[in-house]
Amino acid sequence: MDMEDNLAGKRVLIVDDEPDIIDTLAEMLGMCLIDSAPDFETAQKFLAKNRYDAAILDIMGVRGYDLLEIASHRGIPALMLTAHALSPDNLVKSIKGGAQAYVPKDKIADIASYLREVLAIGDKGPKGRWFEKLEPFFDKKFGIGWKEKHKDFWNEYEKNYRVEKDELSKIM
Repeated sequence: MDMEDNLAGKRVLIVDDEPDIIDTLAEMLGMCLIDSAPDFETAQKFLAKNRYDAAILDIMGVRGYDLLEIASHRGIPALMLTAHALSPDNLVKSIKGGAQAYVPKDKIADIASYLREVLAIGDKGPKGRWFEKLEPFFDKKFGIGWKEKHKDFWNEYEKNYRVEKDELSKIM
């Protein structure tokens, strides 16, 4: 499946307080129908009146966790995109809050790939493929033993959400 086949015409809400990030994402996801919001209030209004296939939410500056709660409640898959809130605690909080993916802004160049996977998998199964791709980044960024603080969470995550390559091909 071509990436653009999966993303073409999908309605995506992008929320970030940095206009250059919104512009970059909108350009990278030009095959999608994009709405963008620079703050919580604007995003909340968009979420209340529109139906989205996905939302890309910054955490800091836009009350990203509050928006995640709204998106999750409305059944909109959310991808958290962050720089300042990049930490093991925020990663766990995002997943527990219903985020389908948690992507560092350092990996923004791959956003279409992560969004494609979120949309392809949807409610059909586990959501761990994005983590498999980013785990080496997190290991380097957070250091050895970064999962220890939330050991029970990560054990459960591995059991429930880790997607093997053959499973992903069945889902897609």
